[in-house]
Amino acid sequence: MRFLIIALSVIGILASSNAAKADRRVAFVVGNGAYKNVAPLPNPPIDARAMASVLRNVGFDVVEGTNLSRDSMTQKLLEFGKKAQDADVALFFYAGHGIAINGTNYLLPVDADIKSEMDVKLGSAINIDVTLDQTMSDAKVKLVLLDACRDNPFAAKIRSAATSRSVNVQSGLAEMKSSEGTLIAFATGPGQTALDGQGGTNSPFTRALVANIAKPGVEIQQAMTQVRAQVNEETNKGQLPWGHTNLIGPVYLNPVAAPAEAPLAQAPNTPAPTASTAPEVELEFWRSVKDSSKPEELNAYLTNYPSGQFKPLALARIAALQDGPSTTTRNLTPGVDPATFTAEASQVTEDQIGLDKGQRRDVQRRLNGLGFDTKVSGKFDEATRAVITRWQATRGYPSTGFLNHLQHKALLSEIVATTQASDDSDGRPSRRQHDGGGRHYRSSGGSGGSGGGPGGLFGGMIGGLFGRR
Repeated sequence: MRFLIIALSVIGILASSNAAKADRRVAFVVGNGAYKNVAPLPNPPIDARAMASVLRNVGFDVVEGTNLSRDSMTQKLLEFGKKAQDADVALFFYAGHGIAINGTNYLLPVDADIKSEMDVKLGSAINIDVTLDQTMSDAKVKLVLLDACRDNPFAAKIRSAATSRSVNVQSGLAEMKSSEGTLIAFATGPGQTALDGQGGTNSPFTRALVANIAKPGVEIQQAMTQVRAQVNEETNKGQLPWGHTNLIGPVYLNPVAAPAEAPLAQAPNTPAPTASTAPEVELEFWRSVKDSSKPEELNAYLTNYPSGQFKPLALARIAALQDGPSTTTRNLTPGVDPATFTAEASQVTEDQIGLDKGQRRDVQRRLNGLGFDTKVSGKFDEATRAVITRWQATRGYPSTGFLNHLQHKALLSEIVATTQASDDSDGRPSRRQHDGGGRHYRSSGGSGGSGGGPGGLFGGMIGGLFGRR
């Protein structure tokens, strides 16, 4: 009897192993920013690399690219389409410019030069409806994440060329619908524009995705609710992600093992659970980025594990990368009072410090020197508050966007590179390009039509996953 039990246990282990191997996850992750015919976007390549790192950490086979031309993007899509056939989960992430013309959404390669609607339809842009239908239709679960809701940089040219008939050129992306087993998420609502974020960082939408979608044991729809809340709060209600879903069961990008005494039944489209515990997941995440030369990948670890066991190593690695060949070193937390990590900051505590305009400029310069770029104006506006929040999060301090005496003291004690970013005439770091509000925007487009598989993404609306403003 004992041998029978052992044999059954071995069979069970082998079956579990085979089930785990059968769970195929494929992702297409592209960030286009180095546009040749319109103003470049600094953040999409950074967004793509951060997303690719997170997805690889939870078992995705990632087809990744940055700053792709039309031909290069087509090749990546063909590779993704082949890998996505009969996949358990196929995920499509795009950051960059997108446009909406007459209700159809298009993604823009970096070599796009659009002067008319004809240029769009004859191949200068990539039709999202057709792309998703051709690459993802066979996958059991389809997740579409579009951080492309920026202002349309070609809108004026397209309108001026439309002499014979009316052309509807939208701001932002147009509505899209999901077919069975599909979730679609936009950085903001249909027809609206989304923030690109401070140059050299992630956009608010991608930052929230990186922080939430791979949390252990968090179902994807719950994660997207958290994404929506984070973006809404970070932008002071200026941006609200939107989505649509027709998932028919729970989906976990980072599942946790079910208790042995109460195994959970698998929904038809739920990826097979892994046996990894939360500490093991963190360890694997750290192993995947610890030798990276890209600060955004190390910051992705800090975002997912703000109090992680490898936080000091991550901060030291980021500091070394940002210092470059300079012999000047940064000591990020020298003799910091332990209370700094628990003391909340607010407008009241900041007022108690009594910072004048010159001291506020000093704070902004120090943040710039540490890689948290913000306008050096002596005014703590919305953009500066967001940067302070990111600085607090990476240091493990309560993240409120306001300073208290302890945090201010800690910032002053951080040794930054002696050569800090110079300021241009209006007080902005000279190595960044911003619009009037210190923000970049991505444009988006829309979709229409109907069809099966992801093609059904583009029929009539059945309701928003995240709601609308």
